[in-house]
Amino acid sequence: MPTWTLLSLQDSASPLMEQLTFFHDHTLLILLMITVFVSYLMSSLLYNKYTNRFLLHGQTIEIIWTILPAFILLFIAMPSLRLLYLLDEINTPMITLKSIGHQWYWSYEYSDFMNIEFDAYMIPKTEQNLNNNFRLLDVDNRISIPVNAQIRILVSATDVIHSWTIPSLGVKVDGTPGRLNQTNFFINRPGLFFGQCSEICGANHSFMPIAIESVPVNKFIKWILNNSH
Repeated sequence: MPTWTLLSLQDSASPLMEQLTFFHDHTLLILLMITVFVSYLMSSLLYNKYTNRFLLHGQTIEIIWTILPAFILLFIAMPSLRLLYLLDEINTPMITLKSIGHQWYWSYEYSDFMNIEFDAYMIPKTEQNLNNNFRLLDVDNRISIPVNAQIRILVSATDVIHSWTIPSLGVKVDGTPGRLNQTNFFINRPGLFFGQCSEICGANHSFMPIAIESVPVNKFIKWILNNSH
């Protein structure tokens, strides 16, 4: 894999992540235009011999360089505010998933179904099947979520602050002891998506991964029936 691809965002698997990617590209284009323009001005100042010993002020250019950045900031701020509201909007959820952070593993509860709860530990390196598991990312119990369904996730913690994060879904929620945070996501394609705790929560902070498997609805129903007890 080329090194430059490691610096880019992950492929989106939800509408929210698509919007985050669009906003990233939009802002990057504006920054690139500013960088090119400032570089051109600096190079023109360095390589020309024009001087004006009697230039004391220039009201026109001062007005321009005061108002222009304000307009540029508006072009960044308006899409950013729209995206913030979209990320916080909780639509009518089809399924509610509760995630609780522990040192150092996650436990999950499917609140809409009877007695479906489990813990998810990272699979140790000594127990991994190299053909089927992903090193330091896979867990013994993956979360199963139906495709094209609005999901609400409730996140909390029992000991210290954790952060439930799936980059390809554009989801990042802090799990705080004594507090219940919520967000939503919508997976628009089947697949296997990984994340990790994004809060420095202790010595084994980097060993509490998250694995979501998005499946068709009929397979999800079978999974629910097999795991209910």
